[in-house]
Parts: sequence; C-alpha cells; structure tokens
Amino acid sequence: MEPNPALGTLIFVLGGLAGAVFYLPFKKVKNWAWESYWMIYAVAGLIIVPWVLAYSTSPNLLAVLRQAPLNTLAYCFACGAMWGLGGFTWGLMIRYLGVGLGLAIGCGLCSAAGTLIPPIIKGNPRLLFDTQAAQVSLIGVVVSILGIILVGMAGMSKESELPEEEKKKAVAEYNFKKGILVAIFSGLMSSGMSFGLQGGAKIEELAVSIEPVTSATWKGMPVLVVVLAGGFLVNYLYCFYLNLKNKTIGDYTSKVAPLGSNLLFAGLAGAIWCSQFICFKTGEPRMGERGYIGWAVLMASSILFSTLLGIVLGEWRGTSRRTRTSLACGLALLILSAVVAGVSGYLKTT
Repeated sequence: MEPNPALGTLIFVLGGLAGAVFYLPFKKVKNWAWESYWMIYAVAGLIIVPWVLAYSTSPNLLAVLRQAPLNTLAYCFACGAMWGLGGFTWGLMIRYLGVGLGLAIGCGLCSAAGTLIPPIIKGNPRLLFDTQAAQVSLIGVVVSILGIILVGMAGMSKESELPEEEKKKAVAEYNFKKGILVAIFSGLMSSGMSFGLQGGAKIEELAVSIEPVTSATWKGMPVLVVVLAGGFLVNYLYCFYLNLKNKTIGDYTSKVAPLGSNLLFAGLAGAIWCSQFICFKTGEPRMGERGYIGWAVLMASSILFSTLLGIVLGEWRGTSRRTRTSLACGLALLILSAVVAGVSGYLKTT
C-alpha cells in the first residue's frame, strides 16, 4: 500500500472524535447501575462490533488466528487485559472529573506511554529519532504532550476557581481527589491497548499472506479482536462481580427500566468507542514506518474534541481569563501536533 500521511492523519483524527463522544449515549440510559450499562457496552464494543467487522473484512480471519504464534496471541491478549484494568475505570474518571478534564489527564498519560514505549518494546528505540522524519514525529509527540499539560493545567485552575455548587452543576459527582487517582491509573494502564495493537506484526503478516488474503487496509483486524478479547474478559468479570455485589443483576430484566433503549444506547456507546481503534489500525498502514505516531494523534484528537465538548456542556463556564487562555493554548498545540504528524509521514514518503 502506498503511504498517504494526510489520509492516515485524518483517519486518526476521526478516531479521536469517536473516543471523545462515546460516553454521550450513556446519558440516555435510565434506571440502570453503572456496572449494568458498562457490561452491555463491553459486549457490543469489545466482542460484537470487532468480530462482525473482522469477519466482513478478513476472509482468512480464523486461519490467521489458528496459525499465529501462541506467544504473540498471548501478548496481545495480555495487553488487552491490561487496558481492561484501566478501561473500566475510564467511565469513573469522567464521572468524577467531567469529560474535559478527565479525558485530558487520562488520554495524556495514555498518549505518552502508548506512543514512546512500543518502539522500545520492539527493540528498536532508534526508530524514534534515527531520521529527519522520525525526529519530526518525536517533535509532534512532544507538542502533543505539551498541549495535554496545558489543558490539564487549565483543568486544575478551573477546579480551584469554581465554587462547589458550579462544579456539581456541570459534573454531578465531581470529586477531584478521587478523580485524579482514577485518571492516573486509568491512563497508564490504558496504554496497554497501544502495546497490544502495535505488537501483533506477525499476525498482520499472516493476514496478508494466507489465502484468501486480507487487504493491507484491514490487516490489523485480526489483531484487534485478540486485544479486545483480553479487555472484554477483565470488564466482564468486574461488571459481573459488581452486579452480584450490588444486587443489580436484575437490571437486565427490570420492568421499571426502558430495556430496549438502555440496550440500544449502551451498545451504541460501545460501538462508537470501538471505532477509534478501528480507525487506528486502518490509518496505521497509511503512515508507513511511522505508524506508531498515530497513537499520539488519536489521543490528542480525543482530548481536543472532548475538551470542546466539555465547553459546550458548560464545564468551563465561569472560569478566569487565565484559565481560558491556558485552555486555548493547549487546544492549539493539540491541533498543531496532528499537523506535525502529517508532515513527518510526508517526509518519510519523500
């Protein structure tokens, strides 16, 4: 496949948009505990959507999985489970900090670890700086992290400025101390998704070599289903435990809850969430050897759109000019980081 950095960057940005808005359908879920709608989200986003897509785009899916090295499958599955430990706390992070601040901190940590560590794990850290294209890619990552820091600083400034009543209006269960601890854990553990998605090179090689071959665009789908299966196991076990502990197992058949719409909206949240990683794996081939930069673009875009969403939802209303200036500068850097990523891909192709 001919590299096309502009298209690859656009696909990553669209994935970031999906990652920013996936939580919105949950607001339509009524009379269900968190663990109940998160269970449906996990079934839809981690099992149904990726497997249906993989079957549709990878005609040799089962053959690839049968012939893939066991250690590669185990690694990808384990990385997915690592993400799962952080993933089920992603919703708690948003619950306590709001969409804007929560995703800024969580995605920031996830972006730094998920972009810089995979080349090191592969035993090729020079990939980060060995050519001009690599150096520009690294600059893009640094710009992205600086943007994340500024958005995070704006969030902390907002936290100190707004009275408790205003915080509660925008985020009903706002709790900065709980939220920051959850965000740190969730962000670092969630970077396991990047490790797993970028660690299945041998699976992708089989996907484009075993007849009938999978196209280069969709070669990452067999990797995706393995990684997400690991994430599903952790989410399922935790949600089922909470269903039993909190006696909410009856939510799925409750007559006081709108069962059909709850299933629809919780499942829709899962489908939207999964879309960001579908975009990551389909945009990756367009970037050539610098595909790893897509993780930084994905996370930066998610922060950008989630912060804009937070502004629309009123989470930044009543803040000072200093806070808004920090926020604006952070958003500008996040946009710039996506542009730099596209430039780095172009330099590689030329």
